[in-house]
Amino acid sequence: MPEKTLFQKIIDREIPAKIEYEDETCIVIRDIDPKAPVHLLIIPKKLIPNLGATSDEDTEILGHLLQTARRVAEKMNLENGFRIAINCGPDALESVPHLHVHLLAGRKMTWPPG
Repeated sequence: MPEKTLFQKIIDREIPAKIEYEDETCIVIRDIDPKAPVHLLIIPKKLIPNLGATSDEDTEILGHLLQTARRVAEKMNLENGFRIAINCGPDALESVPHLHVHLLAGRKMTWPPG
């Protein structure tokens, strides 16, 4: 059996994390190396290596991740806005081979982001 990803270990409570939200489909944690005052990771409990590895069967999960981002942003009163980012592959600096959505907020964002 392949080794668990960092996020699988967090989901299984083998590694501690600051959990902001959890349901049957996903978990939302604080990023340990934040790039903004608010930097959350929205992670599906199903192991999907990255966005490029999704299939049509994952459509509901992908929608759920974005709706969870919206709900968490509302709960945290991020009315001035937030940014969503999904890294896919080494050129995008994907560091954990487990799909996750970054929610960044709490400061004015710049463009282009990379």
